[in-house]
Amino acid sequence: MKKLIFISFFCLLLLGFNSVAQNYGQTLNLGLGIGGYSGYYHYTNRSLTVFHIDYEFDVAKNFTLAPFANFYSYRGDHYRETVVPLGVKGSLYLDDLLRANANWDFYLAGSLGFAVVNSTWDSDYDGDRDYYHYPNRLFLDLHVGTEYHLSKRVGLFLDLSTGVSTIGLAIH
Repeated sequence: MKKLIFISFFCLLLLGFNSVAQNYGQTLNLGLGIGGYSGYYHYTNRSLTVFHIDYEFDVAKNFTLAPFANFYSYRGDHYRETVVPLGVKGSLYLDDLLRANANWDFYLAGSLGFAVVNSTWDSDYDGDRDYYHYPNRLFLDLHVGTEYHLSKRVGLFLDLSTGVSTIGLAIH
């Protein structure tokens, strides 16, 4: 059922998509990354695989906002944790300043959001379920990134972040 909802949501985004890109915005970004939010990946002592989706739109010249959702899950000794960070990312594009080739975009960004967390404990675990104190569910991350345009409608992006670094596909 969750897969059906996700696929339906994705299709609706694509159908509602404006076919002419303006500046940098009106872009659907789909990515795969590593990292974590609010200290979750520090707690597990490993990087986590993160699925990323955002929709970027123009706000001003060289500035965009992108509401986003991410998803990752991990298993501890006696529990499973699913984390869904939600937020908005603001990007300042530096192409004019850097005199970048038309095939490239370069940006600095910041994202602000919160993490929705669901913890499930093993049914046979009878220890202290309150020993783990959640990290702060609010987060603020800094980003530096680039996109290479394969065509007018499709690009590849790399986003390096203090939270989750991603690589993915940009659909304009």
